[in-house]
Amino acid sequence: MVATKRVPVPLEIWDELSRLKEPGQTFGELIEEMIESEKKLRLLKDMKKVEETAEFVEI
Repeated sequence: MVATKRVPVPLEIWDELSRLKEPGQTFGELIEEMIESEKKLRLLKDMKKVEETAEFVEI
């Protein structure tokens, strides 16, 4: 499903996004990659937090 939406961003952000975008890559594809990267970073952050704060027992 394709939904065409407009997201207003400052010119500086648009320029940064344009620099990150590879030739032939759409902004949708770039944003999709960025979302996946953020999900992975959050998972790693959560795992590290659990590792630092949780008590583990031997099995």
